Amino acid sequence: MKFTLVPEYKFKKFNDVTAEFLVSLGIKGVLLDIDNTLEPYEHALPGEHVISWLKSLSAHGIRTAIVSNNNRERVETFNKEIGMPAYAKAGKPFKKNLLHAMKDMETDVSNTAFIGDQILTDVWAAHNAGIIAILVPPINDKKDIFTRFKRLLEKPIQKKYDRKRKDKL
Repeated sequence: MKFTLVPEYKFKKFNDVTAEFLVSLGIKGVLLDIDNTLEPYEHALPGEHVISWLKSLSAHGIRTAIVSNNNRERVETFNKEIGMPAYAKAGKPFKKNLLHAMKDMETDVSNTAFIGDQILTDVWAAHNAGIIAILVPPINDKKDIFTRFKRLLEKPIQKKYDRKRKDKL
């Protein structure tokens, strides 16, 4: 896979990524960001919509793991009820913990995807690890100056994805 910050796929929200779609790609494992991908930062626990979606993936034989740059307490609290392999302070965009998560899920680069809301951490990490990147918009984007700057850097990449997809239609 040639390195790029452009994701392979974009969806409006994480649960638009259906188990059937993932199976059609040969995906057997999905790595997940938490904050602003599955739930807003303010939600300590996964909502029923998250749990239902995870059950759907599991019913189709798709394994899941959390790979988050947030702290251990946040990740453990969120993961307590769902109990999947989870990596806090993962160091994305570096690939080390993505590779560990794939080992835990018994998947590899040929059958794993990553779903996240940030190009400069999630998409970059997925591509560093050699796996498919699926981007979703942030649920509740922070308005601090650093986040606004990152989002500004992401705009040309988003446009490149949109042009690439238009060419394929």
